[in-house]
Amino acid sequence: MPDLDVRALRIPDIKVITARKWNDHRGWLSETFSRRAFAEAGLPFDFFQDNQSFSIEPGTVRGLHYQTTPWAQDKLIRVLSGRIYDVVVDIRRASTTFLQWISYELSADNGHQIFVPAGFAHGFCTLEPSTQVLYKVTNFYAPDHERGIRWNDPELAIDWPINEDRAIISEKDAVLPLVRHVKSWF
Repeated sequence: MPDLDVRALRIPDIKVITARKWNDHRGWLSETFSRRAFAEAGLPFDFFQDNQSFSIEPGTVRGLHYQTTPWAQDKLIRVLSGRIYDVVVDIRRASTTFLQWISYELSADNGHQIFVPAGFAHGFCTLEPSTQVLYKVTNFYAPDHERGIRWNDPELAIDWPINEDRAIISEKDAVLPLVRHVKSWF
């Protein structure tokens, strides 16, 4: 078995990555990132920063976030504990999948990771209490280039696993613009 299994989703630039696990009587070990293995799998990226989030309650929504150039970020997302409904939206104006979205369930149990290249907005909803998410990014956080799209924008019609009135969302994310008001596309 190869160290990494890489599979494209419906939007081919979005990849699901599963790292090999070595099991024994104590549990398992997995090499979740190796520059060499990722390069051999066609993902030759240098990550600059790791971010980790902790969400207390299920139904916590974070996103949809992205950064504009020259601070755009590729992201590698995985769940350390709990489970999330991960969402990626294509925001590349010239793309044939512009404003289309995909979702994928990531969990500590399945060990899958999602690779999200620059040019996509990213967000998630927690499905279990005490969920921790780790994401590696290929550029530093740049507040002046931080952007987002409202998670519940009717034009996107994302099929979130939570009703709007039950979603736990930050004040900052609650006022992100709708698609029709976004000025910074890729």
